[in-house]
Amino acid sequence: MGISSCILELIDPKQEVTKQPVITSRLDVVFAHHSEEIFANLLDFYKVRWEYEPRAFVLLRDEDGNIKESFTPDFYLPDYDLYIELTTRRKNLGTRKRRRIERLEELYPDIKIRLFHPKDIQKLMVKYSIPAQTKV
Repeated sequence: MGISSCILELIDPKQEVTKQPVITSRLDVVFAHHSEEIFANLLDFYKVRWEYEPRAFVLLRDEDGNIKESFTPDFYLPDYDLYIELTTRRKNLGTRKRRRIERLEELYPDIKIRLFHPKDIQKLMVKYSIPAQTKV
């Protein structure tokens, strides 16, 4: 069982795992946080195709239609039609991200998104014997 199976265990244990070659060029990707790079390495290792911050979702507009708030999930996994947002250990940031995800789900009910906490990534690393060079 690869990381794609483990990701599915966390998201939807009934969904089948697809195996496709990974086509990801990371030369032009600048991650906002080191945990995103670790997660991308896990996805690459198990050949799960991904895109980094491919789409921003409008969450709030003012009375003139201008965007007041938007949300850009960290990853999109095209083979699973799933967005992934990573959070750090800071509780206030995780709470804010959960609220944004709830709002996204209200406005875009067909979008699948999952919030991963550092413990989720660490479980993946331990389960698949991937050495952690730094903390998530």
